[in-house]
Amino acid sequence: MKRAAWLALLTALSAPAWAERLTLDEALATVAAPHPDRRMVESELALARADRDQAASRQDFSLYLDGSLRSGRRPEGEWKPDNVARLVARKPLFDFGRSSQAVAAADQDIAARQAMLLNVESLRRIDIMARYFDVLLADMQYAADNEFMAVAYVAWDNAQDRFEVGQIGQPELLKLEAAFQDIRERRNASLQRMRSARQKLAHAINRPGTLPTELADPALEGNARPLPEYDSLLAWVMERNPRILALQAQRAASDARLAAIRAERNPMLDAEVVGGGYSRESSTRDDVSAGLVFNVPLYQGGRVDARVARELAQKERSGAELEKLRFGLAEAVLATLQEIEWLRDSGRPAADKQIEYRDWALERARAEYELELKTNLGNSMAETQVAQLRRKQVEYRLALALARLEALSGGSLPPVKGVQE
Repeated sequence: MKRAAWLALLTALSAPAWAERLTLDEALATVAAPHPDRRMVESELALARADRDQAASRQDFSLYLDGSLRSGRRPEGEWKPDNVARLVARKPLFDFGRSSQAVAAADQDIAARQAMLLNVESLRRIDIMARYFDVLLADMQYAADNEFMAVAYVAWDNAQDRFEVGQIGQPELLKLEAAFQDIRERRNASLQRMRSARQKLAHAINRPGTLPTELADPALEGNARPLPEYDSLLAWVMERNPRILALQAQRAASDARLAAIRAERNPMLDAEVVGGGYSRESSTRDDVSAGLVFNVPLYQGGRVDARVARELAQKERSGAELEKLRFGLAEAVLATLQEIEWLRDSGRPAADKQIEYRDWALERARAEYELELKTNLGNSMAETQVAQLRRKQVEYRLALALARLEALSGGSLPPVKGVQE
């Protein structure tokens, strides 16, 4: 009776009052929500698109008004006004590569930002899954620690009665109390982890004001999917990884910018139409004129060479980053495949056997408790919960490892020979 009352009191005092039930699919549906991580990449994509519009606008028609207010005096006359107002329309016809290469570079920058947006979505998906699993594991750990604490409290409480009648000494009573306080400390830390894990999940799904009370345990049917061999998977990753695609697009953008910079040495040809008004008549002035305007650069100092050198250095850096990334991806793919193999071949069987043993031990403890031979039923229940927690940890780690492989592969794993999708 004391143990039941203690458990009821613990439940009433420590159960956190959070607002709603949540499933893993609902949590993953928030990947497209305006989370700060996503908004930052989207803003970079918007900047790239604006740069593209700016590059394309070099070929746009322009219309402007210019003029001057002045006076002049001829040798034989007085000062007279010589004001000019002109309406000028100009359209670039040929710039010999400046605009087209600038647009091509901007298009590649947009492709790079889109690839990075896909990468962020994959990382957000993994983060949401990890935070979701952390909440489930924290709840299970708290339940086990709470059970251990209840058992320790009952043992200490019974020992106080025995101490009062002289059946045990003070050292043994203090030992039981110290054990209870240690377990109570561990249980309270588990309670804090429950709250912290829920807050991190709420932030991951971009709903910081709503901390869910209950989370549904996902089925994780994809944990049994077959996987290809390392070599074929690595080739797939190298072709589709978003970060590789982004760096490749950045290198292509550098090539286009180099062509655009070198085109600064080329001539330019514009069409121009001018309508003017003048305060002083002159036979050399036209009210309306039209013509072609060309510009041939003869000398530009070191400006073009400096910009070319800078772009070449940036391209070299992107190439080095790409090579380093390939090294890292090869290691990540191998490590993740090995983790999956270990979890399937070793982690699962070990956890299953531990559950089998704990279930047997729990039934035995329940039978002994009913026969009043032993009072270790509470500990057996707690140990069973710990075994179940271990099994869940294996499945959650396996789901996260598979999600990392999908992220490395650009969102989908390659088909496996002999396996029907």
